[in-house]
Amino acid sequence: MNSTATGSAGGAPKAVSGWRLDTRDRATLLDPILVSNPIGVQVLGICSALAVTTRLDKAVVLSIGVVFVLIIANVVISLLRERIPASIRIIVMLSIIASLVIVFDQVLKAFLYELSLELSVFVGLIITNCIVMGRTEGFAMSNPPRLSLLDGLGNGLGYAVVLVAVAFTRELLGAGKLFGVTVLPLVKDGGWYVPNGLMLLAPSALFIIAGLIWALRTWKPQLQEKD
Repeated sequence: MNSTATGSAGGAPKAVSGWRLDTRDRATLLDPILVSNPIGVQVLGICSALAVTTRLDKAVVLSIGVVFVLIIANVVISLLRERIPASIRIIVMLSIIASLVIVFDQVLKAFLYELSLELSVFVGLIITNCIVMGRTEGFAMSNPPRLSLLDGLGNGLGYAVVLVAVAFTRELLGAGKLFGVTVLPLVKDGGWYVPNGLMLLAPSALFIIAGLIWALRTWKPQLQEKD
């Protein structure tokens, strides 16, 4: 969204590109989705990908929580970065992240109580999520709020893309459903689909994520580790 300002010559409007994304902004926002995806490339946040991806609704809700915490934590820590003593920076980061997680957890309990009971442990683990801690420490502590916001959004979306893709595959093939609604009619209900029970077990998530990592490194050979 661009605003306009009146130029000094002839009163002609002059575009002000305060919200336009430059090359660095776009890279900060978009690279974490594929080029440096937190799960697919950096191999972070695997635990939640194993635990909550049996259902698409749980994956979407947890993804929203991580995106929310990442964006706000990055911006707040970036704003305070010059005032946080180096000796207690981890404590400050954890306090900010924990406060945001508590807010998200309370909102979840207020509007999606049953789902919050299933996700309670995993929502709490956002506090120690490697992605959240890594971005606040590695990026927000040394960059301005605007870039930190874009970095939090990009890494949150990168995490969400993988989580949702894994959950989509597991719930569809493992239960024939999406968001709890039957998509593939099951044999036991008179349909044709026999669900694959392996997809509802944790190893299936590892297989899917491993396949994703392989696909990304095949597509972009520069991501492969050098011997």
